[in-house]
Amino acid sequence: MRIGIDIGGTHTDGVLVDGSRLIAAAKAPTHHDNLLESINQVVQAVLVDQDPVRVRTVNLSTTLTTNAIITGKTEPVGMLVAAGPGIAPKHYRIGDHYHIIYGSLDHLGTETLALDEQDLEEAIAACREQGVTCFGVASKFSPRNPAHENRMVEALAGTADFISCGHLVSGQLNFGRRIHTLYYNSAVWRTFRAFTAALTASLKGFRLEAEVNILKADGGTMPLARAQEMPVQSIFSGPAASVMGILATCPADQDLLMLDIGGTTSDIALFAGGEPLLEREGIAIQERPTLVRAIHVESIGIGGDSLIQITDGQITTGPQRLGPCMAAGGPAPSLMDALNVAGMAAFGDVDRSRQGLAALAADNQMAPEQLAQQAIEAALDALTTKIDALIRTVNTKPVYTIHEILTDRAIAPARLIAIGGPAAVFRDLLADRLGMEVMVPPLHGVTNAIGAALTRTTSHLALTADTARGRLSVPMLGIFRPVARGFSLQDATAEARKLLAADLAETGVTMAADEIQITQADAFNMVDGGYTSGKNIRVVAQVRPAVIARLDDTTTTVRIAGSP
Repeated sequence: MRIGIDIGGTHTDGVLVDGSRLIAAAKAPTHHDNLLESINQVVQAVLVDQDPVRVRTVNLSTTLTTNAIITGKTEPVGMLVAAGPGIAPKHYRIGDHYHIIYGSLDHLGTETLALDEQDLEEAIAACREQGVTCFGVASKFSPRNPAHENRMVEALAGTADFISCGHLVSGQLNFGRRIHTLYYNSAVWRTFRAFTAALTASLKGFRLEAEVNILKADGGTMPLARAQEMPVQSIFSGPAASVMGILATCPADQDLLMLDIGGTTSDIALFAGGEPLLEREGIAIQERPTLVRAIHVESIGIGGDSLIQITDGQITTGPQRLGPCMAAGGPAPSLMDALNVAGMAAFGDVDRSRQGLAALAADNQMAPEQLAQQAIEAALDALTTKIDALIRTVNTKPVYTIHEILTDRAIAPARLIAIGGPAAVFRDLLADRLGMEVMVPPLHGVTNAIGAALTRTTSHLALTADTARGRLSVPMLGIFRPVARGFSLQDATAEARKLLAADLAETGVTMAADEIQITQADAFNMVDGGYTSGKNIRVVAQVRPAVIARLDDTTTTVRIAGSP
């Protein structure tokens, strides 16, 4: 059996799945100051009358890293950055402890200027004096030669609690994205580490000896031990869980839209021929591009708890949220209260919704029903504008799905799948506004948790070989070794598959060779003095995001414990 947990901005959802059958589902309020309390509540609920020993896997999607970054509750990070040809490191400055260490590598990984040891010593001393113990070390072209980064790591011995190392992040060459990724990874490390330690202890309290995985932004999972080394990969895992939940519960074989309506935000995603879209190079965090691969999901501050305001006669809904809606004991009228007053929903304490909207309407010489209708219209306007903009944007650039690149193909969704607690209320409203079919799955309230439970481990690596120089590298695994001159593209493809399978096996994941996909395989002749001197080979292998099972339709009537 598998447990899936999704920690949302308003609710934490949990499910227990046996094969393709949903056994139990539960909801609990999300306590942002104590996420373990929310997790414990849903785990306890789904394990009622069940043997916890039968649970082999616990998959968790969490807002922890996202919230830490948004609220500024992150660790100061000492960034040690060395250069090379191209844009100077000063243009990628991030954080308050950014130090440029003189020294450089060229695009082939050849040292053109040795690291300045005095610069390095002074930078580390400054960080030590300021109490900085988490670091990121980046050298331009380190995926070709990690020597400068390795030297910086060596110099930090005894000073650092944690170091994010550039060449281990990705085999992709992009200096700016690499720097940003290292910074955010180290910034959230301590918070994530404390959470995972408490999580492990908490699960043992339920007699759960299952493997624990964290959802990544790309729609796959990673083992808890690996997540502690790369916690930034868990950012935006909630939206990824939504997308994987669609794959696990709905027919998805055509162009379609997903709208996950939560209490705080709504997430929007596009599927091309049933395949989610992928941010291939990486997502932006606080408008800084990174190397974190992610499913393309866009969020908007519209949810059931979105605050209704009137400013100079203008009615707005969201993006602010002061707490739950008044019907659930909150302090101010929200979108869900408006839906109650308009007669479209009957959530919680409907009388309290009426009182809240009546007071706000009276202050502005309006009828409560008029205010409710206009607040709902404002929310629909914001949602449809965002959806239209997403479709236009996606159709103006190359489209990457989790499986392949699509060319000469416009995405034209004719169906929207709405999930989340308020989804059923919005079905007809969205259908009228968008002019398309709107489908609400039976388990729309816990689709994210189902996606978390049923998604599989993903991974990828890039292998490069320069047979003229006799060098092979797989930066993400820290592999840099000699290679024979006769090493071929076929050899490289086989080696990439072998290395990726072995790396997954180290985390306890067994992956058949045919499940490892080769997404790039190129070989170019190197010419020196008019003669072919060798080949430049690049291979990218991945285990793409997928669900391990489709949920059995006969289990869609399971009661959701704790659901209002």
